[in-house]
Amino acid sequence: MTPCVLVFAGLDPGGGAGLAADILAIAAQGAHALPVATALTCQDNNRVFEAHPVDAGLVARQAAPLVAAFDIRAFKLGIPGNAANAAAIAAIIRDLRARQPELPVVLDPVLASGHGDALGRGSASAALSDLLTLATIVLPNLPERAALDLPGTRQMLVTGGHAPGDTVINRWLQDGRVLREWRWPRLPDTYHGSGCTLAAALAARLALGESMVIALERAQAYTHATLAQSFAVAPGQRIPRRLCQPH
Repeated sequence: MTPCVLVFAGLDPGGGAGLAADILAIAAQGAHALPVATALTCQDNNRVFEAHPVDAGLVARQAAPLVAAFDIRAFKLGIPGNAANAAAIAAIIRDLRARQPELPVVLDPVLASGHGDALGRGSASAALSDLLTLATIVLPNLPERAALDLPGTRQMLVTGGHAPGDTVINRWLQDGRVLREWRWPRLPDTYHGSGCTLAAALAARLALGESMVIALERAQAYTHATLAQSFAVAPGQRIPRRLCQPH
């Protein structure tokens, strides 16, 4: 059967980030997304104007029939929306981990939109604290790594898109030690949902049973291709082409 990824993230009505990005990126790897909405937003491809967390009980009730019916092989976590939702998600992870101790959890620790707009209620970093302890791997960009108290024993892929230069350097770390670096040529535009795309693709590759290093390699290569083939829907940030066309 096709492996399933249980996804917790916000709904972007513009189709560029959040659940819309996750569904396509996971499908492109050959896995199936089970999308649970944690927040409803009002946004376009550049700005988030409102973000309203879904009730924590409803988050849990969305997930309950999925956990009961499907063979979940990985989690992908985006914005929880608030601390109550994060606690509900953490409880679901702990329950499944009791039966599947090695179940991978990929966390995209989004603190704000690329423009700095809030993506939930309350402190975003406080809401993520419980989930950070459960994550198999965390994918912060450089500002997120600086802002978060990330557990030193956890794996991280620190993405370097915010650093200057013609090359983007992504570093895979564990216990504070760099295990490997990947270098990608910097592309000329800005993109809506690139972090979601990378985290979702990685979760799908892990759900397919790949090792971490192979999954990281393939998820990054896929994400770079989606950005290189991106398209415009309005002025400003471009949309990654998650259903990539072969060269």
